[in-house]
Amino acid sequence: MLIGYARVSSTEQETTLQRDALRRAKVRRIVEEKRSSLKSRPALEALLDELAPGDVIAVYKVDRFARSLADLLRILDRIEQAGASFRSLTEPIDTGSPAGRMMMHLLGAFAEFERSMIRERSMAGQLAAAVRGVHVGRPRGMPAAEEARVYRKWLTGRYTMSELAASHGVHLSSIKRVILRRERPDSPAVARRDWQNEGA
Repeated sequence: MLIGYARVSSTEQETTLQRDALRRAKVRRIVEEKRSSLKSRPALEALLDELAPGDVIAVYKVDRFARSLADLLRILDRIEQAGASFRSLTEPIDTGSPAGRMMMHLLGAFAEFERSMIRERSMAGQLAAAVRGVHVGRPRGMPAAEEARVYRKWLTGRYTMSELAASHGVHLSSIKRVILRRERPDSPAVARRDWQNEGA
């Protein structure tokens, strides 16, 4: 079944243009999102839940269907899992064809590349800040003096990490970092964990 999907936007509060284009494309059933929302799209979610193999979702433009490339890829994955396909009336996207499926794979590859570049830039910035002595992220779980006391207790051999965490009211990972900072200060894991603020 060919199913149309139309959604209003913050600047365009009616779907006449979209509906007309879908009808010209011989779409008989049109699902409309009656309000513009950044979070909830109940009509779209209901449509995705009821898809059957062989169904085709058609839209006037992709920006009426998804908010971002990541959002589009997530939705297309659900459509593919249902055995259905997707078509844009005004853009060269049709996952029912080999060329359209290749386009989706390319978009997925570009999205992953973009995520990797963002991660690399973030890590490079954090490393540069650490070299300058700038602390990145939230404050540590314990002041320096308390960290020193924890490490002295650890050296006595009378306390486990869990006991130190409980007695100082911090997460176990904070105790692990205290010990790692003093015993392996050059370890990349020290800086990485501080940047990520795991449990701090």
